[in-house]
Amino acid sequence: MENWTIEQWEKSKKESSKSVFYLYTPMCGTCMVASIMVEVISAMKPDLPIGKADLNFIEDLAIDYEIESVPCLLIQENGKVTHKIYAFQSVPYLLEQIG
Repeated sequence: MENWTIEQWEKSKKESSKSVFYLYTPMCGTCMVASIMVEVISAMKPDLPIGKADLNFIEDLAIDYEIESVPCLLIQENGKVTHKIYAFQSVPYLLEQIG
């Protein structure tokens, strides 16, 4: 899973029928656990574009998408955000949400 800029996220929305953007902050303990879950999903779904970003460096995205807290997982389908997940319950739960 690579670090994405806002531009890379927007590009993935245009070019991929589905993609995932994981937002976190480095000092967040819950984000550390969520990061492991997203890494597992990334390994399980190698064809799914998944990016991550430290929300401290992309504040405009937080405003545009009305991000309420971290960790946050944005799931887009056909250019529209269909899910905004804050509670990373488990890997199976996230896989179900991603579809």
